Amino acid sequence: MNENKTETSASTSMQVQSRVAMAKAYYEKNEARLDATFFVGGFLFDIVTADQIDSWSTIGQQVFYLLAITFTLTQMFVESSSPPDSAPIQVSPWIEKWRKYRVPIIHFFFGSLLNMYAIFFFKSSSLLVSFAFMGVIVALTVANELSRFKSLGLPFKFGLLSLCYLSFFSFVVPIWVGAISVLIFLFSMVVGCLPLAGLAWWIQTYRPPLFDRAKSQILTPMATVLLVFLSLYMLRLIPPVPLSIPFIGVYHKIEKVDGEYRLYNERPWWKFWHNGDQDFLAQKDDKIYVAFRIFSPARFSDQVLVRWYWRDQRLGWVEQDSIPIKIVGGREEGFRGYGVKSNYQPGQWRVQVETKDKREIGRIGFELEIEPTNSERQLKFETM
Repeated sequence: MNENKTETSASTSMQVQSRVAMAKAYYEKNEARLDATFFVGGFLFDIVTADQIDSWSTIGQQVFYLLAITFTLTQMFVESSSPPDSAPIQVSPWIEKWRKYRVPIIHFFFGSLLNMYAIFFFKSSSLLVSFAFMGVIVALTVANELSRFKSLGLPFKFGLLSLCYLSFFSFVVPIWVGAISVLIFLFSMVVGCLPLAGLAWWIQTYRPPLFDRAKSQILTPMATVLLVFLSLYMLRLIPPVPLSIPFIGVYHKIEKVDGEYRLYNERPWWKFWHNGDQDFLAQKDDKIYVAFRIFSPARFSDQVLVRWYWRDQRLGWVEQDSIPIKIVGGREEGFRGYGVKSNYQPGQWRVQVETKDKREIGRIGFELEIEPTNSERQLKFETM
């Protein structure tokens, strides 16, 4: 009886080992395809499950990842400074195992951080406006999964860490201050440089022989990333985090009833991709309403501008109006507001919601036609 049990156990163990070997062989054969599949799946999962930008759990997770990467890269920097002919130091098996897996671990942390920043920046502006910056973030996110990327030296890894610190503080500082402006952004860049500048100071103070290497491997990459960040900001290519517009639409009439906004439109059911009346048929005395929801963190209080543009056949997009609206944060569904225009002409229109320094948060375009006679119409409403 015992022999049968032993044989059964041995057979089961061999089957498990065989399946593990087959799985390993399949992975090695299809490594690139599987890595790409898991990356895309993980990115989509992060989009669906990503919490609000001002969530304490989200901020805490990023702080942990940033500190873990900083500690690991500092350890690698110090170890790489040892003379090549020095006698190896005996360490425990746990430290040996950590050294073996620390590079994949920090790239997992890098991937998670870059995923979050790509999502936050994507939500915070029109992709047309922030395409260059978003392209850099997405390219780094994808490259982070490649083995060649992981084998790059410490200067590149510290440069990537600098990008993560600057991205992190670019929205944490406005959340803390409760507003956004050029001065606040510049202040966030200063704060974002402090961790690695502090690390370089520590090396200069306690490991003076290593400071020349710290300047080339830590401070120079950080300065390069900072210069790129500032250049993109001045070109208005960095989205205005932490603000974002989850919804914007065009309507014939808006009423506030029992704390809700009723948005009236005559959009056909089959134009499900339109937000309201993006094919706007105007009758005499009609007004154009553009409704929007802006997400802003709690305690956030600032002003945005609703800018109306009409497309002139000769001059291109010409600004027709600019309406300031004060926003207050803290509402989970976002601050609700709208702009109204009563003087207009037929043609292509575009409405942009921007910060005070003219960085776009969101936009919507629509085509306007004038009906020759006032015909009867049936307006339906949705709530906001």
